[in-house]
Amino acid sequence: MKVRAITGFFFVIVMVASNLLGQYVFSIFYLLLASFCLFEFYNLIKQGTAQPNVITGLVYGILLFTASAALVYSAQFALPFLNEGHTAAKVLLLLPLAAAAVFIQELYKKTPAPFNNIAFTFLGILFAIIPFAFFHAMAFISGSFNFHIPLAFLIMLWCNDTGAYLVGSKLGRTKLFERHSPKKTYEGLIGGILISAGAALILSHYYDELSWKQWVSIAVLISCFGTLGDLVESMFKRSINVKDSGGILPGHGGLLDRFDGLLLAAPIVYTYLYFVSN
Repeated sequence: MKVRAITGFFFVIVMVASNLLGQYVFSIFYLLLASFCLFEFYNLIKQGTAQPNVITGLVYGILLFTASAALVYSAQFALPFLNEGHTAAKVLLLLPLAAAAVFIQELYKKTPAPFNNIAFTFLGILFAIIPFAFFHAMAFISGSFNFHIPLAFLIMLWCNDTGAYLVGSKLGRTKLFERHSPKKTYEGLIGGILISAGAALILSHYYDELSWKQWVSIAVLISCFGTLGDLVESMFKRSINVKDSGGILPGHGGLLDRFDGLLLAAPIVYTYLYFVSN
């Protein structure tokens, strides 16, 4: 428990600092984080499920995240990103080449199920890179960098996890999805929603970009889809018979274990913010 608490303390400091140190640190940090999550995913798959193209997949993932970041920077500085010679356009044009390389590599590998390798290579991109790309884009949803929204997202996500654990461990009776996560309960889900919504109300007094109703709506989305993302990651781990996605965070498991709430919640919240801001 002591190791878990110490790891959690430094984890929170690093995550908060990544939001407060400016847009370039923010972008580089989440590019690296997404890449490490993808690498962790591939290592799990290689334990017997398939042999994904790790290097090519990482290159594709980095290019995809970089293209996404270039697009939001283009919007921030009012740059015509599709003009010939612009960074975003160049990166976007490299994506089909990287995708083709995944297929071509399998031609030269003697494996009994090459399309399993191809499928898991691209699944890793979907599983690890795209959620972080949406999370990164949240900081630029208003047209310029604003750390309030991604930081608030993390705070509400942590509050949901804490609330679900505390309420579920004390009052949990009705199993939410026992087949994939035996400890999760409907009571815990409701507790997580309420505590996350409470955090949203507090945040609305300090971050006035959105109304309190919108912050609470985001909290509910984070709680519901964050829990579903957690269940999806649990389903993934059970399908390959592992307990933790890794051991990089002592007492907490791997990076995918800590960011499973982002898997579905980040794209959904970004979509909500996009329509609210427009």
